[in-house]
Amino acid sequence: MESYREHDVVPHVLDAPPPAILKVEWDKDVKCMLGNELTPTQVQKQPSVLEWEAEDGALYTILFTDPDSPSRTDPDRVEVVHWLVFNIPGCDVSKGLVHAEYIESGPREETGFHRYVYLVYKQSSEITPHDAYRRRSPERRKPWDTRSFAMEYGLGTPIAGNFYIAQYDDYVPRFRAELLAAAANQ
Repeated sequence: MESYREHDVVPHVLDAPPPAILKVEWDKDVKCMLGNELTPTQVQKQPSVLEWEAEDGALYTILFTDPDSPSRTDPDRVEVVHWLVFNIPGCDVSKGLVHAEYIESGPREETGFHRYVYLVYKQSSEITPHDAYRRRSPERRKPWDTRSFAMEYGLGTPIAGNFYIAQYDDYVPRFRAELLAAAANQ
C-alpha cells in the first residue's frame, strides 16, 4: 500500500492507506490498481465491478473523489466529490442510496495528472444524508473534504480503497459540455 504515499493520497486525502484493496473495473482490460494510469475515455461510465470483503447484513458507503481540482500543482486546489452512495447492502451498489450521481474523470487540458480515489466505509447503521442530493452536474461538488465527511457521518476510516491517475484526453470536452448543459437545465 506504499503507492498511497508515493502518490500523496496519504496524507493529502487520508491519514493512512485503507487495509484492503477495493476491486474497481470497467471491463476485463480496464482496472483501477493503486495509481495506474487510465484515460477519461476508459472510465466515462460507472465501474461495472466494485467488490470488497463485505460482512453479511452490513451496510457500506462508497465515495469517489478527485483531490486535484483545478490541478495537482495549484496551491489552492480543492477536492471534488465525483460519486457518493450510502446504505449499500454487502457489495450490491445498485441497492444503495445514490447521494451524488457518478461523474467521470475530466481533468482540464494542461493540468497534468489528477488522482481519482475510491473509498469504502463500513457503516454502523443506516444513514440519512444531512444535505440535498447532488445531480450529475458540477454544482455542489466542491470543496469536498474526505476526512470531514467521514467524521460527520461517523464512518471512521475506510475499510478498502483504490485509486488511479488520469489526465486530459479527447473525451473531456464532450464530458464538460454535457455537465454544463445538465447544470443549465436545473
